[in-house]
Amino acid sequence: MLFEPFTTTSIQLANRTVMAPMTRNRAVDANIPNALMAEYYGQRSSAGLIIVEGTSPSSNGLGYARMPGLFNDAHVRGWKLVTDAVHAKGGKIFVQLMHAGRVSHVANLPVGAEVLGPTADASPGQMYTDNLGMQPRSTPRAMSKSDLDHAIGEYAKSAQLAIEAGFDGIELHAANGYLIEQFLNANVNQRTDDYGGSIDARNRFALEVARATASAIGAHRVGIRLSPYGVFNSTGAFPDVEAQYVALTQELSRLGLLYVHVLDHSAMDSYMGAPQVPAEFKLRLRAAFQGLFILAGGFDRTSAEDALRAGHADLIAFARPFLANPDLVERMRANQALNAVDMATLYTPGPKGYTDYPVLAA
Repeated sequence: MLFEPFTTTSIQLANRTVMAPMTRNRAVDANIPNALMAEYYGQRSSAGLIIVEGTSPSSNGLGYARMPGLFNDAHVRGWKLVTDAVHAKGGKIFVQLMHAGRVSHVANLPVGAEVLGPTADASPGQMYTDNLGMQPRSTPRAMSKSDLDHAIGEYAKSAQLAIEAGFDGIELHAANGYLIEQFLNANVNQRTDDYGGSIDARNRFALEVARATASAIGAHRVGIRLSPYGVFNSTGAFPDVEAQYVALTQELSRLGLLYVHVLDHSAMDSYMGAPQVPAEFKLRLRAAFQGLFILAGGFDRTSAEDALRAGHADLIAFARPFLANPDLVERMRANQALNAVDMATLYTPGPKGYTDYPVLAA
């Protein structure tokens, strides 16, 4: 099943593999995507669907050094290089809209931008900056209602720019402790207004962003990524986490979104020993959503096939295997060995460890 075409009324894919969004920090000039990034994604066009790395819809959301943006004309022109490269090889490509929120340092932001979050509590830990090296994360300013409305508008505008840049759709990053999950997660969100303090209030910002982007470009072009039980960026499980995410997923289903993409951090050592997302809970989320369901987290060919045949997902996302294997689909289909990831070059500028991984001989 993994290598068979997948077709719905909303999307047609060459196979059921998804290249998961992964930070690569190669937008070296004013956060503008470039020809090197186009080469990288073009190399991986045999994926059924590519979801590109977290891309900020706002100057305030550029928390990481060399993180790409999608909020001005230069960004659109840069991303057009990428979408053209993928489409030329018959691939499909979405952009993940990721506002870093409080997971940020001011040295990574352009002039006039600021670090924002649900509250004025700094995210624990450090952030790499090109000019200052590792630094404690900056203290955010707590977002007012007008800030929230402005951010929602930025997401909607960025979604429109994504379509202008040639993307087939967008994914909202509501995982890994970035802005949307900062509102979803009760360990981070200590607000007592309409955006915190209860399941419905914590879900509100995510649903308002989903509603605005769906209105801007059509719900059939919008997906969302979730990571319940993840611990990255000081999140973690909390009382009623399952009830909250089921309620969220039901509302996302009513909006008619294309897909829900659930990430299980437990299989990945870089996510600090997160517990496994309970299998029964994943099935509850799948039942709560009437659109496409994507699972991610430590899959290989065998486990991906098993999940698809059991009906646990419609598509399976692969992360690190796609980093080091531009021809991952071909390698898995032929049961060939995979290249190992060069961890030292994941986030460094330039082609090394990015576009220079070998492919199978013809």
